[in-house]
Amino acid sequence: MQTLSVIKADIGGWVGHSAMHPEVLDVGRERLAQAVQSGLLIDGQAHACGDDLFLVMSHDRGQDDTAIHEYAWDTFTTGTETAKNLKLYGAGQDLLVDAFSGNIRGMGPGSAEIELVERQSEPVIVFMGDKTSSGSFNLPFYKMFADPFNTAGLVIADALHQGFAFEVHDLKNSKKIMFNAPEELYDLLVFIGSPGRYAIKRVIARSTGEVAAVSSTDKLSLIAGRYVGKDDPTAIVRCQNQFPAVGEVIEPFTTPYIVEGFMRGSHYGPWMPVSLADAHPARFDGPPRVVALGFQLANGKLVGPRDMFDDLSYDNARQKANDIADFLRLHGPFEPHRLPLDEMEYTTMPAVAAKMESRWSEI
Repeated sequence: MQTLSVIKADIGGWVGHSAMHPEVLDVGRERLAQAVQSGLLIDGQAHACGDDLFLVMSHDRGQDDTAIHEYAWDTFTTGTETAKNLKLYGAGQDLLVDAFSGNIRGMGPGSAEIELVERQSEPVIVFMGDKTSSGSFNLPFYKMFADPFNTAGLVIADALHQGFAFEVHDLKNSKKIMFNAPEELYDLLVFIGSPGRYAIKRVIARSTGEVAAVSSTDKLSLIAGRYVGKDDPTAIVRCQNQFPAVGEVIEPFTTPYIVEGFMRGSHYGPWMPVSLADAHPARFDGPPRVVALGFQLANGKLVGPRDMFDDLSYDNARQKANDIADFLRLHGPFEPHRLPLDEMEYTTMPAVAAKMESRWSEI
């Protein structure tokens, strides 16, 4: 049994929130190389999307392993020191506690982990998001694993025809529930259509019981009790055979669906699929970006990555995203560009409301 872990954090932006400085990324790469040499990891790679550092790690220690999580935490704290020396913006902003305490969950960084028995051919896609929030993978996961207009295999492939089960988390109440597709699709949509509160954590193949996909559902504002930055989620998706094909997994991103995030994490914007070279949002801290890195696992080694959105066929999606961003920006501080008031409870809005409370009177 192998484990693929992706743990990520924003530990300092260059310039502002737009990108990651090469020296900070080098810290991640050097630390993971040391972990492979010591035998802690089978393999590891560090990548960046916007100002977030993503640690992609293959090992045989299982999910929620203390040694793996502590090593990731120490990598982030080491990178934060480099960020502070460079006076990068928001150095260490996702590290919400002073010291590691057994598991990285609830400490600020986001994580997605999947245990698997490596098949004869094991293709996986690691998605990295920036300037967006936990729950952003709800719609893409629905398209990949429940929509036959996206995933032809749901209709014509025996291995997929039994459908998938969705583990949905209530982020505010710390509860979870399972829905079976296709028979409970309408019930599923009631909840995942509200990604600010409900997020798909795992998708499970009903034919085998294997986990097909997992996303990070860590919500920074709920952990910190204040706005400290967007969650910038990550996800891992297994492909082919009993899972959707690679092309079916990345197909949902041909439409730049609207997600929370953008400037100050307080606006809706289009989620733009980009290559690593273009994963450095600047215009109004956006538009929100998503990168797809393809790997073949070979005895735990990460063969890759292939930069899956570095493809001319996504040019239309990128143009649509720019057009949508232009239109939404015209709304300025008005909804639907700005998030609804009840979604801005961790910004300055409650303070303004409290200050004005005594000035309201009956109509």
